[in-house]
Amino acid sequence: MLENLLQPLPFAQLITALFLSVLFLQSGLDKIFDFAGNVSWLTGHFSKSPLRTQVKQMVIVITITEMLAGALSLLGAARIAFYGDTHFALYGAQVAAINVLLLFFGQRIAKEYVGAAVLVPYFILCIGAVLLMSCSGTLCV
Repeated sequence: MLENLLQPLPFAQLITALFLSVLFLQSGLDKIFDFAGNVSWLTGHFSKSPLRTQVKQMVIVITITEMLAGALSLLGAARIAFYGDTHFALYGAQVAAINVLLLFFGQRIAKEYVGAAVLVPYFILCIGAVLLMSCSGTLCV
């Protein structure tokens, strides 16, 4: 299967899965290694929102979804490289899209509209990845 990776579709699938794995694993690991700092910053960020009492729980949920999206994407990249199978990469992209949606919701509730706008390209990437991972050969379902 490795020789097939030079074809446009498998290459795009592999590189997209790798991109998502780097993006979400780095972000999740940052939250794990600096949990207190992230909670502290976000407590101020959400201080005037209805979510102000839920910051710690939100960071936990976001961290779990980021790590899950990153791990599934990394496993998906390996499965694309060795077997041509996109199932795990698809699951990773789907979890990534849910994660970005959660982040977007939080930013909108906090009335941090610039921060919410920054998330739009990530969401588009995730939805594109979902569609890309749904393709095999010349067929996209």
